[in-house]
Amino acid sequence: MTTTEAGATAPSETVAENSPHETHEPTAHGYHKQKAEHLKRLRRIEGQIRGLQRMVDEDVYCIDILTQVSASTKALQSFALQLLEEHLRHCVADAAVKGGTEIDAKVEEATKAIGRLLRT
Repeated sequence: MTTTEAGATAPSETVAENSPHETHEPTAHGYHKQKAEHLKRLRRIEGQIRGLQRMVDEDVYCIDILTQVSASTKALQSFALQLLEEHLRHCVADAAVKGGTEIDAKVEEATKAIGRLLRT
């Protein structure tokens, strides 16, 4: 991870916590072709979260807030499933074509990611 002069982490080089990858391969990731669509979707989800903040600030009824929490959670889960599908179709399939031990590593990595999604 690198830091900017102000000490903030550069977003393009942030590595997820507990990620087995310290750096990313220079090839395009499975989500690359839908990157703009994914960013649009994430901005929409970000708007939902900001809406939740406004609801709390405006003392909206708790059940109404919980309904919106549920909608936001479902939106994130849907995004995660789409990203997982793209990972399987691109990264795992590519490893299968290459053969060797890489396919085992990619399947294990995907299995762990699915496990994390199921715990949420």
